[in-house]
Amino acid sequence: MTYAITQTCCNDATCVAVCPVNCIHPTPEERAFGSTEMLHIDPRSCIDCGACADACPVDAIFPVDRLKPAHREYAALNAAYYEEQTVTPAPAAPAGAEREAVAAEPEREAVAGAPARSGPLFRQWEAPGFARTLPADFAPLRVAVVGTGPAGMYAAEDLLLHTDAQVTLVDRLPVAGGLIRYGVAPDHPATKKAGEAFARFHHHARVRMQLGLEVGKELSAEELAAHHDAVIYAVGAATDRRLGIPGEELPGSLSATGLVAWYNAHPDHAPDAVSLDAERVVVVGNGNVALDVARILVSDPDALAATDIAAHALDALRGRRVREVVLLGRRGPEEAAYTRTELLALHHLDGVDLLVDDHDPRTGAAIDAAGPLDKAGMLSGVPRTAVDWSLPPEPGRRIVFRFHSAPLAFTGDQAVTGIQVTGGTEIPAELVVRSIGHRGVAVPGLPFDEATGTVPHEAGRVRGRVNEYVVGWIKRGPSGGIGANRACAAETVTTLLADAVAGELPTPAGSAKEFARLARRRNRRLVDARGLAAIERAERESGKRDGRVRTKFATVPELVAAARRSRLRLPG
Repeated sequence: MTYAITQTCCNDATCVAVCPVNCIHPTPEERAFGSTEMLHIDPRSCIDCGACADACPVDAIFPVDRLKPAHREYAALNAAYYEEQTVTPAPAAPAGAEREAVAAEPEREAVAGAPARSGPLFRQWEAPGFARTLPADFAPLRVAVVGTGPAGMYAAEDLLLHTDAQVTLVDRLPVAGGLIRYGVAPDHPATKKAGEAFARFHHHARVRMQLGLEVGKELSAEELAAHHDAVIYAVGAATDRRLGIPGEELPGSLSATGLVAWYNAHPDHAPDAVSLDAERVVVVGNGNVALDVARILVSDPDALAATDIAAHALDALRGRRVREVVLLGRRGPEEAAYTRTELLALHHLDGVDLLVDDHDPRTGAAIDAAGPLDKAGMLSGVPRTAVDWSLPPEPGRRIVFRFHSAPLAFTGDQAVTGIQVTGGTEIPAELVVRSIGHRGVAVPGLPFDEATGTVPHEAGRVRGRVNEYVVGWIKRGPSGGIGANRACAAETVTTLLADAVAGELPTPAGSAKEFARLARRRNRRLVDARGLAAIERAERESGKRDGRVRTKFATVPELVAAARRSRLRLPG
């Protein structure tokens, strides 16, 4: 029985590296890798070895015959990729490699179902390459990584695994995790498991953690660079893009970035920052974050109670008035920004109805013309009707898709009462969530491109700087999920190491001990690896008492107190 990749695929590509028959695509070497929603297993080539499932950091791979009902469509999704796509052949093996590989084992007759020895999916084992290494006699580098989310941790992992570098992990918050802790939806626990893979480096012998140290506030970028051979900034995209329409600043207009952070217990967002005292919520945008927001707002609170959702958000959901969430998209269903995997998840949401607002004939035409596994085609079984927005939401809970509809203005004098959209329609709503993308924030002391919300760079090196680098969304913009940061980090680390070998990195003016003393002088509440382990234990113990996976501390004082109250001895 073959395996299939399912909803939580993070495009990390660890599975690609361990597959002995090259049956997982697209690979990082293929053009489609940068834009694919997920990776796919070719059922015709899979030999059922399970190596990919063992290696997957987010538990996204299962035997087809063991797929849960909510995941059974993924068997067809995986297979369809190989019917719809032309797979770009992998680079040819070195001269003589195929001959040697064949000679190493007895000849055998072709067997039905056995992996092919030729064709676009076949790849012989190649000589390993070690592009991201330093000469054996090279002195260990001291590198600071600012940001402990996926991008920063992939960069740190790359340095630790390929060199003898000493890594200082810096984060403005007194806890690590970044996007995994504060951006992944609480009902996606498998996706959060990527954090466990990164956590093993928190206690690495060549890692020091300085959590709660903000560059540009307690410490300047110049000071950080002066104490390290190099600095890698992995600070993400912490704010949201604006709509630029009248009424956007009214109470009741909220960014998805803020809402997601609120229900994930981010310390920057107070427990009472969000009110769910609205029967109808409009979400402007239809990307994956928009679907996350819609799903959480109408989910059964009891189903979320065992997750790590913020306690204050769970309380708010138990007392909510929200019955309907409208997903507003400028384009048609065939061009929606969400992935098919996230759309499939909505189909299996207990107690929630889906509806397509049939206000524009183009919507129904696109759905009817689409294949069953296309984005539009996956809405073929969803009821379609022209919604009368003058009426209050119907009883029950539902999510309404409204395509070909752009926002023009928020309505209301003192607070939001609705939103005007193209076509002369006003949709009454007391809460409107803007979900049209993230945007990076300037790091004081670094150049910044206001147009793109990124730091200008050349293959990861900050433009005009000699030992400062960027990785992740602050480098390439807010595109790609967790796994996309692996290749991004590899490029940046490759550039950094090349600069080191070329003698381009200045000698640090201060030692590691001097930097540690400087950091402590600037903030005496810094959290190290032992303090982080104490936070982890305290949150899990608190959650266990309430039947939850963990109860997150939602304020900086709570996090710092937990780190100081019950510090753990490090492993070993």
